[in-house]
Order: sequence, then C-alpha cells, then structure tokens
Amino acid sequence: MPIDEFEVPKELREFMIDGAHETMLGQKNGANKQYRYGNLHIREYDDKFLVHTDKIDPRKDPFGHLVYDAPEILIGVACSILGGSKIAKLFLKNNKSKNLTVAATITSSIIAGYIGYVATKKAKNYLE
Repeated sequence: MPIDEFEVPKELREFMIDGAHETMLGQKNGANKQYRYGNLHIREYDDKFLVHTDKIDPRKDPFGHLVYDAPEILIGVACSILGGSKIAKLFLKNNKSKNLTVAATITSSIIAGYIGYVATKKAKNYLE
C-alpha cells in the first residue's frame, strides 16, 4: 500500500462521497469497484475501502496522469515497443519465416513490457 493511501474498514463506516463516479480508469488491484472524485481514487473491496489522492485526474489529463501517477505503464509500453522492434529486426535479418517473426515479436514485446512495468513499479514503491 502506498504511503499516501489509507484504509477505511467497512465495519467502521460504509461510505461513498456524493459525486464520486465509478470508473474503469486506474489499476483495480483486486478491488470490486473503483471510484473517482477529482483527484481522489477510491477502491472498494469486500471489507474495506482504500483511498489515495492522485497528482493529476486521469479524466482531465490522461497523459499527465501517466507521467506523474503511473509512470510504470508508460515505461512498460516503451519497453514493449523497443523490445519487440529489436527482436523483430533480429528475426527479419536471420529468418525467412514471417510467422516465426510475428510470434517472436509479440512474445518479446509482452515480456519486455512486463519486465519494464514490474521494475518501474518496484522502484516507484521503493522510492515512496
């Protein structure tokens, strides 16, 4: 749980801010539902709510939100593109099989993107 995130047990208080809207924006992290109210991000679980404030509301500035609040997604996508393109170039140079090149590109893109995402997420959590 990030430092700026706090937990509200449902047994203590069942709440939802008037004007908060259910959203698909954000990582659910196993939550049943998630809501946004301005920069406030609320995740609802069976027994609790987890609440934190984002620096930038993704509904108003999606790219800014990715840069400041979720850089792991941008870095994962960049790693996916770079890793996939490097492997594709290697396979195109050394192989004549287009199917093998496509499979290798997709697989390497997924692996490189996942590694970039996880490494950045761990670094971000360590720095918080």
